[in-house]
Amino acid sequence: MQLSATDHRIPLSDGNSIPVIGLGTFSEPSMTPKGACLTSVKIAIDMGYRHIDGAYVYRNEHEVGEAIREKIAEGKVCREDIFYCGKLWATKHDPEMVRPTLEKTLKVLQLDYVDLYIIEIPMAFKPGDEIYPKDENGRWLYHKTNLCATWEVECHPYFTQTKLLKFCQQHDIVLIAYSPLGTSRNPTWVNTSSPPLLKDPLLNSLGKKYNKTAAQVVLRFNIQRGVVVIPKSFNPERIKENFQIFDFSLTEEEISKIEALNKNVRFVEMLMWCDHPEYPFHEEY
Repeated sequence: MQLSATDHRIPLSDGNSIPVIGLGTFSEPSMTPKGACLTSVKIAIDMGYRHIDGAYVYRNEHEVGEAIREKIAEGKVCREDIFYCGKLWATKHDPEMVRPTLEKTLKVLQLDYVDLYIIEIPMAFKPGDEIYPKDENGRWLYHKTNLCATWEVECHPYFTQTKLLKFCQQHDIVLIAYSPLGTSRNPTWVNTSSPPLLKDPLLNSLGKKYNKTAAQVVLRFNIQRGVVVIPKSFNPERIKENFQIFDFSLTEEEISKIEALNKNVRFVEMLMWCDHPEYPFHEEY
């Protein structure tokens, strides 16, 4: 499949399609200036991004929606050009809570629909409006639901997900990679003992060969495998750089060498919830 900056959608099994690269908008509200997400989404759309990945729990969906609406008003895009993925948070898993929560997301976005709505994490917390519910002793308040869903997975050269990817391809399921460049080094939820992905010698040597960064090589690696990537950045230069992956290709031998970097290293471990009965990361994937 030929992918380009202007035509980079891949088909979904239901007849729809999804852009192979999107902008991640996760942020920690206390560390992110007001308006940073708004500006970043507008820059991304101007650069050619047509896939935006967000969530109500990120506390910035109002900025995402404003950016999309502004670009529609300018005539830069139509609503149908944009693929927006929203997420259901862990305190809203009970079936009767799903529709009202989605409707609240649409109200915040001020959009008529989202293109994809997925479960944020496959662990349920005490239902309610408190995002991170704890008891009077500071212990997490967990909940159990009958969960049957599909969600994004971590996928990058140190965690290639080869077995899962093969299964998905056999069943016409598109795999979406969060943290495709590794992730931040926040020790509260990230495995900081793992080596930084973008300092890997092979990735940097391939970057030099193609006059690209290690990040661009990593993103190209996954899209050539048919994996959708959603790198997060609020840095205008990196947003632009991450999108410039359609003007080169890796050889089959280079893909194999990158796959051989796999260490089964998961950066996003969320160890603060490892005692949850539904903690997912004991599993192979």
